[in-house]
Amino acid sequence: MLLCAPRGFCAGVEMAIKALSWMVRSFEAPVYCYHEIVHNKLVVDRFIAEGVIFVDDINEVPEGRPIMLSAHGSAPEVVAAARERGSYVVDAVCPLVTKVHHEVKVRAKKGYRIIYVGHDGHEEAVGTMAVAPSSISRVESVEEVAALPEFDEPTALLAQTTLSHRDWSEVAEAARERFPDLWQPGRSDLCFATTNRQSALMAIADQCDAVVVIGSANSSNTTALAKLATEAGCPEVHRVNGPDELPDTLSGVVGVTAGASAPEDVVAAVLDVLAPTHGVEEVRITDEDEYFPPPRNLRELLAGIDAVATLGLGGSTQDRPDLNDRKIGASDVLATLSVTGRAPSE
Repeated sequence: MLLCAPRGFCAGVEMAIKALSWMVRSFEAPVYCYHEIVHNKLVVDRFIAEGVIFVDDINEVPEGRPIMLSAHGSAPEVVAAARERGSYVVDAVCPLVTKVHHEVKVRAKKGYRIIYVGHDGHEEAVGTMAVAPSSISRVESVEEVAALPEFDEPTALLAQTTLSHRDWSEVAEAARERFPDLWQPGRSDLCFATTNRQSALMAIADQCDAVVVIGSANSSNTTALAKLATEAGCPEVHRVNGPDELPDTLSGVVGVTAGASAPEDVVAAVLDVLAPTHGVEEVRITDEDEYFPPPRNLRELLAGIDAVATLGLGGSTQDRPDLNDRKIGASDVLATLSVTGRAPSE
């Protein structure tokens, strides 16, 4: 078996899962979350078991309840509505998505027509387009680029962060040919973690008789991995949520990878079920050390709770160590939640 690395949780997912875990730890149930915190069924189910209620309309949240906004980014009006309704609001948007929102805002103010490459209906795309709806035209294919009208204003090209490089590059090239003076950001909008997981898969795809991609069907980066393996010529590709969905007919060299919202304990469970006769070889193309801290207001809340607890136990706040979530993996946090209903604090 060939096991891709990097795989699984990206920095944005790590941050969002830990942030919602801290919310569960800090408030009485229910905590509300606007949209799924990340696109992974097993992760969402674990939080539901802890009293988190996921909603697709912010008006479904009773006034005065704590609210988390998902990692995919929310429309400005949703953020405003959450702050009006919620007793405490944490926006767990991935910083890479925030970067794209900022680019949209700046380009729109400068009078640009923004050509946005993104999937129809995807939560990230919906939230991004809502930043400047009258200035954005969404496309996701070469044909849709060709169907765009001629624009009087200057044009800019931006992207949903979780697109596969292949899907992005074809559409981007078509847009550049159609609009020669197209503006693009100096740093790619594509998520580095998505790109790394795709590159790791391509490093093993030609050696595999079958590839297993772990992750949910509504995860854009997960479905992109499965599509990439198929396009690379792998004869058998399976996308699974977990080990119970594995076919029992796999043989030969099997490659395994996981989308950016898939927990590592699920990867381990899949490996246990597959039980390769000749063991597991991890193929690592790069190390990822990126870290996104939880939102500031949540860090301040946790520090306050920790200080009160320390004083209540007769300790000194001066000698109290700082909270350090960087040393804790989100998979470990999820495992702790499933046992105790609480996440570790340091």
